[in-house]
Amino acid sequence: MVRAALPQTAAGHPLEIWFQDEAGVGQKGGHAYIWAPVGSQSRMGRDNRHISTHIFGAICLARATGAVMIMPYANAKAMNLHLQEISAEVEPGAHAVSVCDGAGWHQGGKRLLVPDNITLLSLTPYSPELNPLENVWA
Repeated sequence: MVRAALPQTAAGHPLEIWFQDEAGVGQKGGHAYIWAPVGSQSRMGRDNRHISTHIFGAICLARATGAVMIMPYANAKAMNLHLQEISAEVEPGAHAVSVCDGAGWHQGGKRLLVPDNITLLSLTPYSPELNPLENVWA
């Protein structure tokens, strides 16, 4: 099934299976508990700042190697940089199949530039258990 999804240029080359995912970490404003006398209403402001960092990661279990980037955003531009990083880690002469979820920035199109030695394979929706990299974020 996987070989059928590959471009003809990948025929005859060794195949590497990579698993790719990203996680957002950071601050999301909220309320905290504060001490106040019983029966009084204490005032507390809400912190509305939202500061996030996104960790892009990919692993090839068979070769025990990976590619990781920390980006200030998660979009097609960041994904392009991550794909270049994965491409550099693929064994010379091999072709990589990168298994990823259905995030908008994983979709092929004019903005996503997939290197010649990588093919993206999307998981079915709501199936994170099929991607071993999901366990890393937990």
